[in-house]
Amino acid sequence: MREGTIALGALPPLSLYVHIPWCLRKCPYCDFNSHALPVGVAGPDELPEQRYLDALCADLEAALPFIWGRRVVSVFIGGGTPSLFSPTAIGRLIADIRARVALEPGCEITLEANPGTFERDRFRGYRQAGVTRLSIGVQSFDDAKLHALGRVHDAEQAAAAVAEARAAFETFNLDLMYALPGQTMAELEADVARAIGFVPPHLSIYHLTIEPNTLFATRAPAAPLPDDDLAFDMLDAITARAADAGLERYEVSAYARPGHRCVHNVNYWEFGDYLGIGAGAHSKLSFAHRVIRQVRWRDPVRYMEGALAGAALSQESEVRRSELAFEFMLNALRLVDGFELARFGERTGLPLGSIAGPLEEAERKGLIERDFVRVRPTARGLDFLSDLQSLFLPA
Repeated sequence: MREGTIALGALPPLSLYVHIPWCLRKCPYCDFNSHALPVGVAGPDELPEQRYLDALCADLEAALPFIWGRRVVSVFIGGGTPSLFSPTAIGRLIADIRARVALEPGCEITLEANPGTFERDRFRGYRQAGVTRLSIGVQSFDDAKLHALGRVHDAEQAAAAVAEARAAFETFNLDLMYALPGQTMAELEADVARAIGFVPPHLSIYHLTIEPNTLFATRAPAAPLPDDDLAFDMLDAITARAADAGLERYEVSAYARPGHRCVHNVNYWEFGDYLGIGAGAHSKLSFAHRVIRQVRWRDPVRYMEGALAGAALSQESEVRRSELAFEFMLNALRLVDGFELARFGERTGLPLGSIAGPLEEAERKGLIERDFVRVRPTARGLDFLSDLQSLFLPA
């Protein structure tokens, strides 16, 4: 075995991520690989659906040798705004996937959707196409806050989308942001109350932060963001209100009713594998003696050209042995229940002794609690998650 390699006794579960990169317009806070409708494209109906689906199909076929013989436990169609694609196109995509990879029985298939990009019964069309779970990017039910965020929908459209999702799906997720420009605690509580009033099976919450390479990084929002103390209070209020409504916090930003946790995201957080296809998609794939990461071409046109020519990858690299512990902890410590000690060795191929020092320091600082089976972040550890994760950075 060459220096730097590992030895995995078993491969982790495998998920499939599919990226659809277009949006009606780019939100000023968004640092994902999303692109406004191309020049000359008047609306979603003019997007190159079929060419992009052809590229995804070619990309998946070229990737099959990396995942040969493995079953897929979840599929996530993200973006961008995948709901810009018609139910017919999403149906073709799911059929193309099923024809090429083995899906676990009852495989979770999630589609991200945004209010303002659907008409009545469109969500039912996605359900009939094979989608089993919808994730709705509401972000807020306050028109002023939606305007400040640059969203294309208003509160009425958000409410209509959630109502439509409830009618079409047994499980769905509602995305909500907090610490918005000029947001007060009363406004946050009103947003959360409105969201919980729809009785969502799953709620994801995100702290608005100013990321590099976004419009907000070059042109600050019109109103200042809440300070850290108020943002912490907002998160505490969300957690308390969610618990009162029967939504259990199982990850730093995710709350779910029993049986409605997101299988796809849990696999990420447990350091499972995922194959990513589509413009700018990332993959993490394990083999007996190494873990690799891949990145597809970011630009949609460049991606389609490359994928159709059998060259969708822009980057591929091996995760160095010295980085594996940090990569594992970056994910696993987000979970309220933490991780089993046995899983660390199973997913990284490293001995527990390699993290003994950082675990001792984390425990001394009150950031984790542990026994002989499991390590869990404390409430303080979840509040100061970046500090906790950084203890495992390679020396």
